[in-house]
Amino acid sequence: MIIHIVHGANLDRLGIRQLDIYGSNTLEDQVPILKGWLDKYWPNVELKSFQSNIEGEIINYLNSNDGPGNAFIINPGAFTHTSVAISDSVAGIQSSVLEVHLSHTYARESHRRHSLLADYTCGTISGLGWIGYRLGIEALLSIDDD
Repeated sequence: MIIHIVHGANLDRLGIRQLDIYGSNTLEDQVPILKGWLDKYWPNVELKSFQSNIEGEIINYLNSNDGPGNAFIINPGAFTHTSVAISDSVAGIQSSVLEVHLSHTYARESHRRHSLLADYTCGTISGLGWIGYRLGIEALLSIDDD
């Protein structure tokens, strides 16, 4: 199985922007840690990471990696609340998709409390920081075993 972590708008700025909300860790810090943890417990599972600030690139990545043996963790960033296009893509793919957010979106501004993707994902993890990604990986592996 390949689990793809897809990061959206402004997540390339982690470790720089709004440290009080997102902390000082970057994608470059955390993805190798997640890969190491995954290799230790599930050595037959591959982890890939993709980030883009461009909706079309995210859609192309999802669509081109859809299919048997693939699953997605997606943190669309602000696209969560604004992108009908990414939502349509998630609705149309066959692979399992789990939504993860570093911050507790439901405890933030009101416009962050609605996800356009939620109707098409198998679940949402919000507000647990980077541990949410690890929990998301475990959830996807569990769903795939059912």
